[in-house]
Amino acid sequence: MKLIFQGHDYRYAVEQSLLAFFPAERPVYDGEDLHTARVTLAVENGSARSDTAITVENRTGCGTASVEVPPGADDFARERLCQRAVKLSFFAAARDLTGRTPAWGALTGIRPAKVAVSLLREGYTAAEADNLLRDTYCVSPSRRRLSLECAQAELRADEGRTDRDVSLYLGIPFCPSRCAYCSFVSNSVEKSMKLIEPYLEVLHREIRTAGELTRRLDLRLRTFYMGGGTPTTLTAGQMDALLTLLEEEFHLSALEECTVEAGRPDTITQEKLRVLRDHGIRRISVNPQTMEDDVLRAVGRRHTAADVERTMAQAAAAGFPHINMDLIAGLPGDSPAGFARSLERVMAFGTDHVTVHTLSLKKGSRISLEGTRLPSEEAVGEMLSHAETALRAGGYAPYYLYRQKYQSGSFENVGWCRDGGECRYNIYMMEELHSILSLGAGGTTKLVDRGQNRIERVFQLKYPLEYIQRPEKIIENQRAFEAFCREHFPRQTGEDGTGKIILRER
Repeated sequence: MKLIFQGHDYRYAVEQSLLAFFPAERPVYDGEDLHTARVTLAVENGSARSDTAITVENRTGCGTASVEVPPGADDFARERLCQRAVKLSFFAAARDLTGRTPAWGALTGIRPAKVAVSLLREGYTAAEADNLLRDTYCVSPSRRRLSLECAQAELRADEGRTDRDVSLYLGIPFCPSRCAYCSFVSNSVEKSMKLIEPYLEVLHREIRTAGELTRRLDLRLRTFYMGGGTPTTLTAGQMDALLTLLEEEFHLSALEECTVEAGRPDTITQEKLRVLRDHGIRRISVNPQTMEDDVLRAVGRRHTAADVERTMAQAAAAGFPHINMDLIAGLPGDSPAGFARSLERVMAFGTDHVTVHTLSLKKGSRISLEGTRLPSEEAVGEMLSHAETALRAGGYAPYYLYRQKYQSGSFENVGWCRDGGECRYNIYMMEELHSILSLGAGGTTKLVDRGQNRIERVFQLKYPLEYIQRPEKIIENQRAFEAFCREHFPRQTGEDGTGKIILRER
């Protein structure tokens, strides 16, 4: 669809709305296209007015939205309000043309709970916020409930936060094989085994300099998360050395939780689980994505549902009190009945944390490249609806959610947990409550100054080989992290960082 703007250039806002209504369309700015959307914006007399006309196959839908812009609004607030007008007018035009209302209404972007959080922080009651989500953004009842519950979980997690809080992410970008839906920067071990040792050598050096940096800046490490890829692709000895080094280099007295993704059952052994428990890791992820063997084969997983059963028995015997499990709605070959069976089997393990993802069609994934046939939007909606009903009945509540591009039905990913089972790193990272220091390849360091409503991102090198060959990028990233902290969080008197604290959750 050709997008024609007048009076603004809010591409991201319009593109997100485009995906919600017209998932098969891609934005075009040059040349010609049979389908067009003309979106105008005018700001005058304290109001931002946007008009949209969308034409598809000789049919046109029109929409208008006006948003008040207070005279004293700063540049950031003014831009946010103008974008809101643009999104609402596009939504109105698309609904006029198609006759349908997406589950999330006019809310776009990866954090749909953000509006609810803002309303609650401003003093609105939950009922008042619910009415605004309904009347202004046309959000469905079930999504309003999800949004408000996740917003309230975020506010609880934010209690006691200080400007010197930070979380640590450690990336292990290796997997035993590449899943058909995956576009993450991860290397198949069968193709890159020779890179693991040199990668870990560089990562060890980065851990030493980063640990010294956080002590020098007097930062308080709240959560630790090792992800990937699949960290348990490493040998037990390699993991032991990595976690030992973290214990030696980071000041960890304020640590709330530490999590290691052990997502692929075909990488998990009793020896590796014993190493994790010996280092005080209390939360791991075992992510089957489905418990249907034919669906596992369709996405290129080299394990079976029986392997998941074996792994969960091993994890229970090892004494992990918290286990995250993931399922994906919309995988090739799956059905609402098959998804329901998978969820039933996952809940039967007694895990206190289940994340239900909606399949996202990433550009670099094999599913996208091969044009694999997938369940319909209606079938995916049925899967998600069943998941919500079953999980609530099983004592789970939603505590964080996010969206991605190219998700079927413009749906969402939701983390569900029983009381005390939430992974706080997920909240801190997704809702940007404090800075995230990322080490290793493929990650992103988030620099967060909540007081000034400012967020900057520093991207790590994507690929293991780049990471190994360009150590100067590591130095550059850490200097950017230090400069941000010194500018926005003047040093407070604290410990000098000497002394080693074992990696244990208190």
